[in-house]
Amino acid sequence: MMKHFVKPFVKQTIFIAAFSAISISLSAQEGNEQAYVAAKKEITEMYGTFPSFFEAFPKYALPGAWQSFKELNGPGSIEQKNRELIGLAVASQIPCSYCIYFHTVSAKAMGATDEEIKEAVAQGAMVRHWSTVINGAQIDLEEFKIEFQGMLNYMVEKSKTQ
Repeated sequence: MMKHFVKPFVKQTIFIAAFSAISISLSAQEGNEQAYVAAKKEITEMYGTFPSFFEAFPKYALPGAWQSFKELNGPGSIEQKNRELIGLAVASQIPCSYCIYFHTVSAKAMGATDEEIKEAVAQGAMVRHWSTVINGAQIDLEEFKIEFQGMLNYMVEKSKTQ
């Protein structure tokens, strides 16, 4: 008797859950579409075009990606020129030709000199070089931290006497 009651109940519950999920999904897609259109409009108004790298992003995720892009490129603790130089250093090591171009041109637009561009790339190369050496040698991280703190303390004390 209980078996006959459970089976229709389970079927009905599954149907209701599936129908609800479809309704929620369609509602979310509608909301996502509106957010996508708003983000696309804002991007186009800012740049005079809708760049291909935003076009390549999934529609449902573009509003969040655009918000993050704006926040990270807006006012912050690090000057915009220096952010672009950091981006260039990282891009040089990934490597990403698109990113190298983007960050080089952006850094120059923010006032970076050719020497600063070269230095950013060299800093990225140096970090990668020493990362390769230290990781390849399997130097213990905790020992490295202690050793570096000692080096730093020594240099600070030495600078006080000069």
